[in-house]
Amino acid sequence: MRMFSVVGPSQSGKTTLVQALASLEGHAPKPMESNGSVGIHQFRFMDEDWTAVDIAGGADNLYRAGPALAASDAAVVCVPADAEAAVLSAPYLRLIEESGIPAILFINRIDQATDRVADIVAALQTYCVHSIVLRQVPMRQGDRVVGAVDLISERAWQYREGEPSKLVEIPADLESREQEARTELLESLADHDDALLEQLVEDREPMAAEVYDIASRLLQHHELVPAFLGAASHCNGVHRLMKSLRHEAPGPEVARERLSTKAVAVAAHADFVKHLGKVVLVRAFEAGLKGGQTLAGAPIGSLTEIDARTQAGELAAGDIGLTVKTDHLNLGDYYARDAARPLPDWAQPHPSAHRMIVSPTHERDEARLSTALEQLRQCDPGLTAEPDPQSGHIVLGTQGTQHLRRVTQQLADGFGIEIALTPVPPSLRETISRPVEKHHRHRKQSGGAGQFADVVIELAPLPRGTGFLFEEHIKGGAVPRNYIPSVEAGVQDALVSGPNGHPVVDLQAVLKDGKHHSVDSSDYAFRTAGKNAVREALVEAGPIVLQPILRVEIHLPSVFTGALVQVVSSLKGQVEGFEGHPAQAGWDVFTCLLPTAALDSLFNSLGSSTRGTAWFTASFDHYQEARGEELAELEGAGRNRA
Repeated sequence: MRMFSVVGPSQSGKTTLVQALASLEGHAPKPMESNGSVGIHQFRFMDEDWTAVDIAGGADNLYRAGPALAASDAAVVCVPADAEAAVLSAPYLRLIEESGIPAILFINRIDQATDRVADIVAALQTYCVHSIVLRQVPMRQGDRVVGAVDLISERAWQYREGEPSKLVEIPADLESREQEARTELLESLADHDDALLEQLVEDREPMAAEVYDIASRLLQHHELVPAFLGAASHCNGVHRLMKSLRHEAPGPEVARERLSTKAVAVAAHADFVKHLGKVVLVRAFEAGLKGGQTLAGAPIGSLTEIDARTQAGELAAGDIGLTVKTDHLNLGDYYARDAARPLPDWAQPHPSAHRMIVSPTHERDEARLSTALEQLRQCDPGLTAEPDPQSGHIVLGTQGTQHLRRVTQQLADGFGIEIALTPVPPSLRETISRPVEKHHRHRKQSGGAGQFADVVIELAPLPRGTGFLFEEHIKGGAVPRNYIPSVEAGVQDALVSGPNGHPVVDLQAVLKDGKHHSVDSSDYAFRTAGKNAVREALVEAGPIVLQPILRVEIHLPSVFTGALVQVVSSLKGQVEGFEGHPAQAGWDVFTCLLPTAALDSLFNSLGSSTRGTAWFTASFDHYQEARGEELAELEGAGRNRA
């Protein structure tokens, strides 16, 4: 069985293209639809079995493409016939380049194109390191594309509504353009083939069969990206695309070599299905894989066809099947016999930058929610679920709002859990602005043993990022050595929550003096005295609130970089600079410092200002004072979230 994935921006016609490909030789079986973001289509073409994976477009679904591509022999990048929309294809072209998977461009809806095909290809080339080579040129009647000429076979095909294209003569007015485009194609191929270069230098016309062989080899080694034309909704150009996949795309052994020669199978997709539990779509790279065999160090459960009902026999190399209730197989891995190993970095999801605190609507679901999220996470590598260090609630990380809606729906439908979502509050801190010395005596007598401890503690501010330091300058045993650790513990107790309700950082506490009682002093008494002394001192030491500042690295197409300066400035961030990506054509890496509270706004702004093409990583850099309006906004947000 051969397998390919179809990727591309939203509204480019991917699903229509896959349906047209699957129906070339009659009605195709009903596909497996999963998560509203992936469709698995199985069909036959020219006596061969094929699987096509249709990945929904949009930034929320891009992470689904990685595992599918890792399992595929080739990829089809479906793009709109619009030069200005080429930037929407940038994330998919980047993923193809990073993966090294053989890829074919399909310029869809060519019948509606208003731009020249050469201009569309040039715009796409901006985001592709490897050369994009046109394999066809359009035939036009006026402004309308009515067919295409194959540049290798030099045959002209006229489109027909819902039917295979008709072989016709190359129009006389197209002959010069066809020859020019064919020469460009042959020269591009000759850059990678000395024999063809020699023929061109000697003005010898190469045989079509030779050229097809060269094109096939270059595709299989991902040295060039061929581009085809068509209109999937009319079944135009679809047959030629499928024939190219059949003759030029490699077999499953190449997909295996990209991962590891030890790979026995790979997870292409996974889902959590009510009444079935976790199902994982695996593609076998070795013949004989079946239910009950050891895979990734443990036996796999039952193995079914993609309908999840029909039992599957042994899978041949290249075949796919669903493992049902096989807990040790997770999406994002490939499998050797003895262990599961993570897919390469390019197949891993971008950081889950859309974060919300999630809590069950009904208290009875508190324990079940954690279990349900863990089960979903095993099927969904773009999902994260971690405890919030401040509130203890779960912070749910997703790829975007659509992804969040799908997770919410899965929790309701698959587990019967309704959830409430609130924004993640920023992790505020406090520090002091001036030194203060505080004397505190703790004395209590209420029958039995009493409590006595007397301490003098000085607090002093430290530079940002220093943390907490404790020193003692006790002389003459005023505070016995065995009680000093208790005083330090009491100081740290007081720093858990300062006058404004936030942890206190960046200060030094010095135990300067004190007194003790031979009978009534104790560890508890000195710990209490230390805590109370610091609490009183903090109020007088000019407490200030600190907000966390993150270093943010944004990956975005270069065309949007200029506009991002204004976006960051509006979010009270500081631009550090930007530079071209060292390996990815047409991409910049933009670095800035940004308050944590602005991350949600950045996420939303990037979606609109870069048309959903950018993504970012964020890491803690430092704390800085929150002033005036900022402090009011932060404290107001904290009260609302509480």
